[in-house]
Amino acid sequence: MSDAWNVRLVGHSDLGGSGDGMHVQLKDGYAFVGHMKEAGTSIVDVRDPSNPRFVNRIPIAPNTHAHKVQVQGDIMLTNRELIPRFSPPHDAGLAVYDIADATRPRQIAYWPCGGLGVHRMTWWDGPLAYLTAGDDEVEQQFLVVLDLSDPSRPRELGRWWVRGQGRSEKRPWDDTRRVKLHHAIVRDGLAYCSWWDAGLYVLDVRDPGAIRPAGHLSLGHDVSRWTHTFCPLPGRDVAVTTEERIVDGCEGIAPNARLVDISDPANLRVLSTLPVPEGDWCARGRFGPHNVHEPKPGGLIDPDTIYLTYFNAGLRVFDVSDATQPVEIAFYVPDAPPGQPATQLNDVLVGPDGLIYVTDRFNGGLYILELTDGVVAARPQRR
Repeated sequence: MSDAWNVRLVGHSDLGGSGDGMHVQLKDGYAFVGHMKEAGTSIVDVRDPSNPRFVNRIPIAPNTHAHKVQVQGDIMLTNRELIPRFSPPHDAGLAVYDIADATRPRQIAYWPCGGLGVHRMTWWDGPLAYLTAGDDEVEQQFLVVLDLSDPSRPRELGRWWVRGQGRSEKRPWDDTRRVKLHHAIVRDGLAYCSWWDAGLYVLDVRDPGAIRPAGHLSLGHDVSRWTHTFCPLPGRDVAVTTEERIVDGCEGIAPNARLVDISDPANLRVLSTLPVPEGDWCARGRFGPHNVHEPKPGGLIDPDTIYLTYFNAGLRVFDVSDATQPVEIAFYVPDAPPGQPATQLNDVLVGPDGLIYVTDRFNGGLYILELTDGVVAARPQRR
């Protein structure tokens, strides 16, 4: 049964019958949605958000997903990666599209890589794209910087991984840990990287050909696992981090969302932990923090509010104006989609008009939401 506080449903799309929605981006009234499985990339007309209309889909090769999307101007990037628990052969790399006509994307380039492929990209402003990419000679995935000054000819400028990921390098960790980049978010020449079981890294990427570490924070393998996001809040020396639970229930290490002081990258420190949603979520499958709204140009830029997907606990919204005392101010938990025991909200993007676009990773499709007037009364007093 759906449940909401200070949030209302505006519209919904089943993504043309393939409801396994992942990353979502916007351009000129159209939403581009990646898929968890082999559905490729869907295009949805959201000019009337109360009546979103599926219009087209970019197909994908077998065993491969294009579940991540980035858009800048008339260019779109989509990843190519082996679907988890599938087997090769698969595409591994990055596809580049001209989307001047949003309903009819035209592929103009492909950057191949090895290993699992590209997992995620950050390409917000300017020609440089920051990829989580694979290579046959490197364990898991790592950072690659591409120059897209000419989008039809992507050019690699640099790469960096944690020592021990190279197949010829000795690993200082055991087989219970996975050390890999989830993705990097770049601000003022620094890349804020979530490196899964290795914690948080800040990399100086001002010279992509000579990337060097500027800071690292590990909370300890027995406290923190599966670091997913490390996102600086706009205009502040504070970042939000999330740790993704990859199994159902709540046994073992409890993943958290935290606020971290990044004023000195060499001395990162935790300021607070976001409140954990109350309820019997542990009995309903996969539960825990996942994606946050990332404040890229063209979207909502709000330094005091975090929009966070929480798998079966839906969308959660927090006031973080006081980084030492974050407060939940809104949530939305939709009905369980057909064939699912509970929702599994996956990704979130907030447009400049405040509309919230959220996807379900298995069958729920795309939800379009908005905050209600009640969220104003729910906010704590500013300090």
